[in-house]
Amino acid sequence: MSEPRFQEGVIASHAPYLPKEAKKRPLSLGEGNTPLLHLKRLPAMHGIEFEVYVKYEGLNPTGSFKDRGMAVAVSCALARGAAAVACASTGNTSASAAAYAARAGLKCVVLLPKGKVAAGKLAQAHAHGAQVITVRGDFDHAMRAVKELGDEIEIVNSVNPMRIQGQKTIAFETVAQLGGAPDLHALPVGNAGNITAHWIGYSEWAAEPTPGACAWCGGSCDFLHERPADEQRARPRLLGVQAAGAAPFIAGAPVEGAETVATAIRIGAPQSWDQAQAAVAESKGWFTSVTDEEILAMQRDLAAVEGIFCEPASAASVAGLAKHAKAGKLAGVKTAVCTLTGHGLKDPDAVAAQPAAEADSDPAAIAAAIKAL
Repeated sequence: MSEPRFQEGVIASHAPYLPKEAKKRPLSLGEGNTPLLHLKRLPAMHGIEFEVYVKYEGLNPTGSFKDRGMAVAVSCALARGAAAVACASTGNTSASAAAYAARAGLKCVVLLPKGKVAAGKLAQAHAHGAQVITVRGDFDHAMRAVKELGDEIEIVNSVNPMRIQGQKTIAFETVAQLGGAPDLHALPVGNAGNITAHWIGYSEWAAEPTPGACAWCGGSCDFLHERPADEQRARPRLLGVQAAGAAPFIAGAPVEGAETVATAIRIGAPQSWDQAQAAVAESKGWFTSVTDEEILAMQRDLAAVEGIFCEPASAASVAGLAKHAKAGKLAGVKTAVCTLTGHGLKDPDAVAAQPAAEADSDPAAIAAAIKAL
């Protein structure tokens, strides 16, 4: 009988490109290696004339991209001898932190804005045994509080650089699956760690040293030669998409009282502000915003037309892409990738609220109900 094969996780899959500390006591729940799906019908519906792919991060263990960064951050916390980890969250970070802390045998404390976290995400934090504290205020209040907890608890929000290291693997996988970088990469922006991580990943890939000819060996040795700046691979432009009610990058400053149906990006004071600004500027990209109506419409289209159910925040990336394509602002783009950051079951309330047809249980009544649809 052959040996069973398991999903390796990001630390094993990308070990040469991750911090040594993460490899001392590596953790995994099988995160990473998510599909890059080609959208077949939706682009034409929205006036998009180039190829569009989505990186579906909702198929990670806890249902979001956070698992990549959490695998690395919690592994590093374990290597450092931490007894507990903590985070503030709109939901996905807390679910992931709780799961990986449970895997590591560490305590986990999560601070959540009271009444503002989707039920599915809250349930995950409780299920994995986290100590859940609801904060009177929004995410930004919870984030300020968690940063004051002190050195004895390892903070695993994206202010922790190990989170960024894990999340950069999305870019590594994208170029491997696509055969190179897309012209444009769109993704939703909340706390802004992910857009930062994408750019770091693309930049490391672009400058990756390769075996090459030198004056001594003519290319026969395994020495890695630095790739000259003028020979680096092309990187994509980044399109950071925010919800109109939570768009500090559009406002040019943090905003109070951020509000949007896309709970995962309901953040008014992104912690990775400077890094995200630098990433977008260096990529010659830009930030944009979309309304809640545009977000929900795209969430429905992705599910009904392409069979891909993502949470509202994820749909913002495709909505932003479609908005700019319709406006004729994406000339020269041949291939675009949108990161779908979380599964639709993480935040299903808006979809679940849609009315369903009712009928008696006899076949004639059901047939009549179907005909009336």
